[in-house]
Amino acid sequence: MTKNLLTESKANFQQILENMVDGLFTVDKNCVITYWNKAAEDIFGYKKKEIIGKKCDYLNSPTCMGSKLADKNGKCSLFANGKVVRKRCIYNTKDGAVKHLLKNAQLLKDKDNNIIGGIENIVDITDQVEKEHEIALLREKLKGKSSFYKIIGNHFTMQNIYSLVELAKDSSASVLITGESGTGKELVAHAIHHSSNRKKKPFVKVNCAAFAETLLESELFGHVKGAFTDAIKNRKGRFEEAAEGTIFLDEIGDIPINLQVKLLRVLQEKEIERVGDNQTVKVNVRIIAATNKNIPQLISKNKFREDLFYRINVIPINIPPLRERTTDIPLLIDHFIKQFNAETGRQIVACDKKTLSRLMTYEWPGNVRELENTIEFAFVTCRTDCIRTTNIPEQINFSGPKIKRHGKDHAIAKTDIIQALKTTNGNKTRAAELLGYSRITLWKKMNKLGLTEKNY
Repeated sequence: MTKNLLTESKANFQQILENMVDGLFTVDKNCVITYWNKAAEDIFGYKKKEIIGKKCDYLNSPTCMGSKLADKNGKCSLFANGKVVRKRCIYNTKDGAVKHLLKNAQLLKDKDNNIIGGIENIVDITDQVEKEHEIALLREKLKGKSSFYKIIGNHFTMQNIYSLVELAKDSSASVLITGESGTGKELVAHAIHHSSNRKKKPFVKVNCAAFAETLLESELFGHVKGAFTDAIKNRKGRFEEAAEGTIFLDEIGDIPINLQVKLLRVLQEKEIERVGDNQTVKVNVRIIAATNKNIPQLISKNKFREDLFYRINVIPINIPPLRERTTDIPLLIDHFIKQFNAETGRQIVACDKKTLSRLMTYEWPGNVRELENTIEFAFVTCRTDCIRTTNIPEQINFSGPKIKRHGKDHAIAKTDIIQALKTTNGNKTRAAELLGYSRITLWKKMNKLGLTEKNY
């Protein structure tokens, strides 16, 4: 009688497993699949007879199985960590469809506590993920662009830059991009070129600070055979290489004063002379220049020609330092985490609250480039799915308090608060986190600035 009851209970339990809505399968300690329920068949498209006896890495996943699931020693993370909790994975089904799944897994042990395998529960969340994506797209559309030709930011200053790029893209007028080192001047130059009607033509970059004066002229305008000792044949310069496209003159503030005269001629006459030649060559090139220097100050010291400045500064674009658009920091962090996840096969999710606060209040003298380097450093030191303060460089952890803004910068602080409140749909607690404030500090600042719900 007892045996019959056990047999009946086992059959009932088997029936329960087979009728579960969620997928469920088991593996032995060698990761070989030993059980596969009906819901798993429906999710993955593999029948029991096709999958039982195969290793779990037979299932095709770019984010979960195989090396991306394994630890540094090649051991499955379930057996390395003892469990997997609410892990989002992407799988390709038997017919090639993409499925987004939520996975939980637990070790199986015998009566003597020896590991004999694992059991994995799979929930199909594809519809939910697609809905989340639709909502995210809608929010982005309502709030304005958060990225534009690889430029990241939805702060109002970045929105203004996106508008300027749109206005400038099909003009032939010269553009001068200014901003501190690491703010992304080259990205803006690329955005202008690749959104313009010249996008199928060359984009040629010249770092004016990287060449000695004698070499820079040849680099820009080319030379003829015999023009100098090493000129063994005719050579085109960067202006000719950029024909009908765009030439990007980075660090133009470092160009020698005597070369500025020749560059001015290119802008005025649309022609160049190769070094050692007296024949002119017509060039159809759009010039985009960039500098982190104060050109008007250089003009006052007779280190930069005023007439050249007016020629290149037809469309001025200034990129603000990261400390003046702090509400973009979480967006940039998320972007770099996704970027390095893709490059390294990691699955880091985010920064914890304390780390985000440190990153939000740091001054970022190296701007976006320094933030990118910081996240890359964190990927080297982080061994979990969350970046913590121990994973970021010491100079950020132990930096002093943020510099207080005065005068003109006070208006920037007000717009940052408004932007943070818009970004969080009026959630003051979340907005305070983005700004690196406590909720009480944010409330006091809002009262002082006269900010109410109608402002955001």
